[in-house]
Amino acid sequence: MLQISELAAGQHYPTGALYVVATPIGNAADITVRALHVLALADRIAAEDTRNTAQLLARYGISKPSIAVHEHNERSAAERVIQHLKNGERIACVSDAGTPGISDPGARLVDAVREAGLPVIPLPGASALTTALSAAGAWVSGFSFAGFLPTKAKQRAAQLRSLANHPMALVFYEAPHRIVETTRALAEAFGGERQLLIARELTKLHESLHRCTLAEGPTWLEADANRQRGEFVLVVEGAPETQDADDAHDALLTMLLDELSVKSAARIAATLTGASRSGLYERALKLAKRDESEEE
Repeated sequence: MLQISELAAGQHYPTGALYVVATPIGNAADITVRALHVLALADRIAAEDTRNTAQLLARYGISKPSIAVHEHNERSAAERVIQHLKNGERIACVSDAGTPGISDPGARLVDAVREAGLPVIPLPGASALTTALSAAGAWVSGFSFAGFLPTKAKQRAAQLRSLANHPMALVFYEAPHRIVETTRALAEAFGGERQLLIARELTKLHESLHRCTLAEGPTWLEADANRQRGEFVLVVEGAPETQDADDAHDALLTMLLDELSVKSAARIAATLTGASRSGLYERALKLAKRDESEEE
């Protein structure tokens, strides 16, 4: 029986490639075997903060040359990375925590490497986004990731207004010093009745997850100063469907039902419109039965 490390080593890892490697968001044990293999195999590391990454790698017994690639130098640093790749090196791209390119540096580097005609290879792993969503519950059937909101109140309010009628759950990242202000802004923009998951310090010693309504969120946070510490992921329920919207997607569903099953039609309609898949499924069932009765 193969050892798990042999499974990682058995894959092909081409030279001259950028490896986008997810690292732990808190608990250092949340590193994948394949990530450890690639970090050890890489010729150098493109890191958001080279000191933080050096400390993390030291915990795994790894030491590598590094290149700083952060939000202020990502374009210029990409030129150095590309030159090393053209020389046949393997370079691992990491952020301070989680998956590079998701509210972290890495996306521009990926663009530049791909435009240079060089391969980009992703290694999945820890992400605060998916960690929070996995513990949210069935009220999150689909989601949109909004990342960090603008820090200025006017700009933040404008962005939230544009999202007020979005049917899917919304996921935000937030820093501790803005968490109360942001939850208040969410309640003002969306109303207080929607569900809210406040996920704090995910995978760390003081991890906590609290589900409440948007109206209750600021009060809960202010009741204990410790609840305002750490890094946050906020999951907000999507806008409720209006009562007169039952037939809003009938034309699309009818067209899809001509060629597809009810289940497939509902799935594709949900992807195209952002509406609830379960709601579309129920509507598609009614349309299919209506068509059957008309044919009889």
